[in-house]
Amino acid sequence: MKIKKIYLTAIAALLMAAFTGGCKDENVEIVGVCPVVESTNPINSATGVPLDRVITIVFNEAMNPATITPAAFTLTGPNESIAGAMVVSGTLTYDAATHSMSFAPGAKFKSRTTYTGRVASTVKDLMGNTLQTDYVWTFQSGATLSPAVIATDPADSAQNVFLNKGIAASFSEPMDPLTLTTTTFTVKQGTTAVAGTVSYSGTTAFFKPSGDFTPGTTYTAAITTGAKDVQGNTLAKDYGWTFSTGTIRAPKVNAAEPVNLATGVALNKVISATFSEAMNPSTITTSFRLMAGTMLVPGRVNYAGTTATYTPASNLLSGTTYTATITTGAKNPAGTPIANDYVWSFTTAATLGAPWVDLQSVARFGIIAGTGVSNNAGFSEIRNLDVGISPGVRSSITGFPPAIIVNGGMYASDDIAPPGVPAMLTKAKGDLTAAYLFAEGATSPAPATVSGDLGGTTLAPGIYKTTSTLLIQSGDLTLDAQGDVNAVWIFQIASDFTTVGGAGGNVILTGGAQAKNVFWQTGSSATIGDGTRFKGNILALTSITMNSGATAVGRMLARNGAVVLTNTNIIEKP
Repeated sequence: MKIKKIYLTAIAALLMAAFTGGCKDENVEIVGVCPVVESTNPINSATGVPLDRVITIVFNEAMNPATITPAAFTLTGPNESIAGAMVVSGTLTYDAATHSMSFAPGAKFKSRTTYTGRVASTVKDLMGNTLQTDYVWTFQSGATLSPAVIATDPADSAQNVFLNKGIAASFSEPMDPLTLTTTTFTVKQGTTAVAGTVSYSGTTAFFKPSGDFTPGTTYTAAITTGAKDVQGNTLAKDYGWTFSTGTIRAPKVNAAEPVNLATGVALNKVISATFSEAMNPSTITTSFRLMAGTMLVPGRVNYAGTTATYTPASNLLSGTTYTATITTGAKNPAGTPIANDYVWSFTTAATLGAPWVDLQSVARFGIIAGTGVSNNAGFSEIRNLDVGISPGVRSSITGFPPAIIVNGGMYASDDIAPPGVPAMLTKAKGDLTAAYLFAEGATSPAPATVSGDLGGTTLAPGIYKTTSTLLIQSGDLTLDAQGDVNAVWIFQIASDFTTVGGAGGNVILTGGAQAKNVFWQTGSSATIGDGTRFKGNILALTSITMNSGATAVGRMLARNGAVVLTNTNIIEKP
């Protein structure tokens, strides 16, 4: 009977555990709810795990720290030298506040390798209940490290920080701006959160307090693991640092022009910044800069009253984002600098005229033709560009010398050296065809209809279309970029294109116009007249002829026919 009673007790305990979620100890008694692993980081079957990831295991309840021993968790990976698995060494810790234990590997994971984590059933909760079984899961490492905070401003343990200081944290890689908020980037005085806003630029996050800090006070700043890089990887662990304020309020930039993130800014814009108080002018000239990407924009800095201005040496580029900076080198007369670099950006007005025609690989050529290239007489020169023919062969290139190529080469489809020339020429001709078709089909802005003779006229950037031939004869054609050096012209010519030299027929560029941005798409053949000073890239379906003494800053690119230099012609790279 006694044995029967023991069995019945055991069965009852097991049934109760099954239906109530309770645990059974060694005597099969119900002593509480089973501890379980609620989550892991990385999760089961995760891929692309950063090589420096700290493993975290979260339990459903508080655990007994005495049972969180090195034997409580093992991480194994493949062993390349001996059979079986390799145990990864590291440090195991327990956080009672979050019911979690963390394992920090002693070395980085191997790239793209599968690892297995195992939580031993020996771990117990505060009631002495153990995991019912080992908890096992796997994940695969990636090829990169976790993002990390690599610098802060102020630095950790900094003293006498300005009362109006902005807090910054710089990361090892680009981060996802949506994950950098007042939840993941905090500043606290003790346990009290400081109100403020968070922004992000480049690889740096900024916390701007809503008001001044309290004098003589220690603050704690933190970036949590909620901050992620653009691939979704989190910081390996929370990052925190402290600083203490002094009693001084630094001068600051009250306003800037253009305002931050402004668009459509005029190309002749003067950049300005207004300070909260008078500044030392000598410190402003060395601390105010303007950048286009990584390139410094030349300019002149002036200071008057409380306003500094930056006047670029030439017009800004259209459709370009600029970044202006006032560094902490800017100081008031007492020598107090601004608390932080003041940085803002703006984008200039869109490029005037047509979309730019990308010549791709054919851009290396000053002349390219299908059937022949000839220099009939004189000492013609092609400068800083190549000469090519395809599918025509080298014997179809004549008159070189006396014509010469300066800082360039000659290539034909039957060349056997250097290797790859035929394929290179085929690619270039294909790129020419693509550029020709792009120019021919461009429709925005809406093409302006032209016909006959454009001599003696001035044209703004844009697309100009004719349904027949086009001439430049009765005078020069002037192309005015109106201050936009990126301005583009596309001429869509249905048939022949001819310039007539002598009294006129030249192409004149003004207002910052550049020959590289002018495209003459010609549906038949083009002729550049005697003595014409021509500008732009001719993309002809058939042939191109340069008459005696004609010069060009541009390219003569013929899809199917020949390019003929008549006598002492010059082609220069635009």
